[in-house]
Amino acid sequence: MQAMSFAVHIPLTCFGIAFPAIVVFAEWLHLRTGDPLYRTLARRWTRIMVALFAVGVVTGTILSFELGMLWPDFMATFGSVFGLAFALEGFAFFLEAIFIAIYVYGWDRLSPRMHFLCGLPIIATGFLGAAMVIAVNGWMNHPGGFSMAADGSVTDVHPWSALFGNRFFWHELVHMYFAAYIVVGFLLAGVYAWGKLRGRWGRYERAALAIPLTIAALAAPAQLLVGDWAAREVATQQPVKLAAFEGLQDTTSGAGEHIGGWYERDTGDVKGGIAIPDLLSLLAYHDPNATVRGLTSVPPDDRPGPINVIRFAFQAMVGIGTLLAAVGALVLFVRWRRRRLPESVWFYRVLVLCGPLAVVALICGWIVTEVGRQPWIVYGVMRTEQAVTGADGIPVGYGVLAAVYLGLVGAVWWILRRLARAPLGGPGDPQPTGADEPATAGGV
Repeated sequence: MQAMSFAVHIPLTCFGIAFPAIVVFAEWLHLRTGDPLYRTLARRWTRIMVALFAVGVVTGTILSFELGMLWPDFMATFGSVFGLAFALEGFAFFLEAIFIAIYVYGWDRLSPRMHFLCGLPIIATGFLGAAMVIAVNGWMNHPGGFSMAADGSVTDVHPWSALFGNRFFWHELVHMYFAAYIVVGFLLAGVYAWGKLRGRWGRYERAALAIPLTIAALAAPAQLLVGDWAAREVATQQPVKLAAFEGLQDTTSGAGEHIGGWYERDTGDVKGGIAIPDLLSLLAYHDPNATVRGLTSVPPDDRPGPINVIRFAFQAMVGIGTLLAAVGALVLFVRWRRRRLPESVWFYRVLVLCGPLAVVALICGWIVTEVGRQPWIVYGVMRTEQAVTGADGIPVGYGVLAAVYLGLVGAVWWILRRLARAPLGGPGDPQPTGADEPATAGGV
């Protein structure tokens, strides 16, 4: 149930982090250039931002209830450690809602500069809310800032140290922040790329594609460096999780990596796939001869799993991330050398796929983080089986929750389709036109 909720909510979180910045950037372009096209674009994207924010409120509320209902002992034992983060997250959420309301209803009521300034708190609060949740997850992976009494109770709590002093917070924060811009940028660009393939390609569509695509193109190659940082922290702090990335059974110097293949638990071998010698050691330690601890370095009950879920998620995340970085580098190169977007029809076909692939990579990254931490909910301190509820009726709840999410997906699809058919801009807003061809109203 928790995994399903995360899979629905995390892509919406990306829009909460990155989309306000993209919208406000488009409005800033209007203020800087005076071109009404950018105002129309920002105004239209605002409608999407509000719709997705509303859906995110629903899924976020469900997650909040799940934390207490599905993990009662976890919340009861460690609530004093990470409760501050959730309090700040709630504070950020309410501020974000207030300024979104001002931003939406202030288009024709505030001066252009004041309206633009009202968008900045939306960016800040979206970032703050996500940062608080990531701080809790970082602490779960590298717990500290408290002491455990003999009876299992938590004492001597230092929330700031726990949340912001753990080794996982900073790389998880930067990794998620870049991921948000990659997901939102490629999804938005993919919508307009699809429109171009269907013949909708005016000045409006070009601007609407170029802005998010350029942002994603800058973030995707940088994400490879952040991923390298994250991998080295995992190698140092959670070496058994690193072994699960490959299914490495025994501690090995110069550990290799199999691309694809299937881990067999009985034998501890990876069958099939393409073996690349020394690759795991190189990725984790920047040394092809480095020693990597194997799964057998800990008792069987302390090993993460299922191994193949972790392996496939890790490889999908890295493979898709590399593809998106290559697409981003191509975009930046063409814009630098020729001062335009790529023109090949194959580029736009690939671009249509980049958005969904970015979402897949995002979900796979969280699978690697959460499943790779098993069997611990708080690494090395509390096991998942100690934290989870013993209540009956979970299958019923799962079915009801799945039905709710299916309904939300249908509602979002219907809303976005309605917005796609709505006129550009708002009442009294000038319609953008290009010197070569008029902007069309098709596409989000």
